[in-house]
Amino acid sequence: MITGKLSPKNLWIKNPIDVLSELDCRGGVVVAEGKIIELVPKGKSPAANVDAIFDASRLVLLPGLINTHHHFYQTLTRAFSRSLNKELFSWLSTLYPVWANLRPYDISISSQLAMVELLLSGCTTTVDHHYIFSDSLIDAVDIQIQEANNLGMRAVFTRGSMSLGKSQGGLPPNCIVQDDQTILDDSARLIKNYHCINEGAMTQIALAPCSPFSVSSELMRATAALSCTEGVRLHTHLAETNDEHEYCQSRFGLSPLEYLEDVGWLSDRTWLAHGIHFDEREITVLGKERVGISHCASANMVLASGICSVVDLENAGCPLGLGVDGSASNDCSNMIQELRLAFLLQRLKYGASRVSHLDVLRWATNGAAKCIGRSDIGVIATGMQADLALFSLDEPRFSGFEDPIAAIILCGAHKADHVMIQGRWVVTKGEVIGIDVPELLRKHSESASHLRQIYNNVSTHS
Repeated sequence: MITGKLSPKNLWIKNPIDVLSELDCRGGVVVAEGKIIELVPKGKSPAANVDAIFDASRLVLLPGLINTHHHFYQTLTRAFSRSLNKELFSWLSTLYPVWANLRPYDISISSQLAMVELLLSGCTTTVDHHYIFSDSLIDAVDIQIQEANNLGMRAVFTRGSMSLGKSQGGLPPNCIVQDDQTILDDSARLIKNYHCINEGAMTQIALAPCSPFSVSSELMRATAALSCTEGVRLHTHLAETNDEHEYCQSRFGLSPLEYLEDVGWLSDRTWLAHGIHFDEREITVLGKERVGISHCASANMVLASGICSVVDLENAGCPLGLGVDGSASNDCSNMIQELRLAFLLQRLKYGASRVSHLDVLRWATNGAAKCIGRSDIGVIATGMQADLALFSLDEPRFSGFEDPIAAIILCGAHKADHVMIQGRWVVTKGEVIGIDVPELLRKHSESASHLRQIYNNVSTHS
């Protein structure tokens, strides 16, 4: 296992330029045994004895960013030529045959690459939604968990699934769908083997049938029942496009939200990816039930899916987080860049006075933590997990700034200098500890080329 360097017993992260916290801690924070044990006011010294000091005087201190929706394997199909300039359904139809050829090694290398990219952008907790399970990928989630453990990344792995192939009226090819019982049995296995409920949990499992157009209603209902029994959360794509709305109306006679309620998913255990096409009444219902929303600004723009009503959803009572989404629609896994894009997109929708840099930072930290049901991460306060991201403002893009926190978003930060998870440094001086990045890029590029070659060979002979 690759782990970051353990901090001394009491480490003072001293005198940052600024701190994203509602409390006075411009003098920094003291970290011990994986938690924040003291907030130090500006100009003060810690009350606790400290064993070491980390000089943060040229850095801005943020809570670690939390990514609430991703598909790690899609890093292997970035800027894929045949899927360019397409909207969701045709984009998926083009890429499903490529993803059908994923190997266990591809899952390993793509997961590692995605998490390295997230760590370098200040992300300390990530969700991944893996739903491609061919005969050769039955242990895909196990592989991902091992890679997260190796990197020391906090993660929620959502056991995705598809049970409706083309022959049953679904969108995916039959070779990457599974029957309902196989999906439920493996979901129960993953919960038993990996789901941790303790404070500071590093690995958790959620259940995530892919979408209304790729799974049966019976599977949705059975998954909801299993999540209730096991105490885990539910996740799916919903209300992403108008095509999905038309599909739900034609197949079920229901809107996407009515379908969600019909299959027993309308609860505070659920968070949804995208959530774009809800009307005012539906937003009220979602807020009343405290259904979480993962806003994926980049992917929504690339696929021209629409603009999520983020402010209205949050005001209604929905926990609101941000997600980079898959790297075949983003096409990157940079969390801090995703904040700036969400900031710009939502300002375009609501106006400059209704969306601030502090709003998007809240969505990516405390709001995201609420989406995934965590109360021990997402804010800088005593007793919280020591998940921290520190950004330098020494680049030309920041020159002339006045407000350090605003500069991170408005001037376009793209890389963290130091990242800590559970009190361990996992990124120092802009490098992920224990990772040979050039070698990782070489292996990842080879996997991507292998997938393209298989796809091109099949296409040539079909």
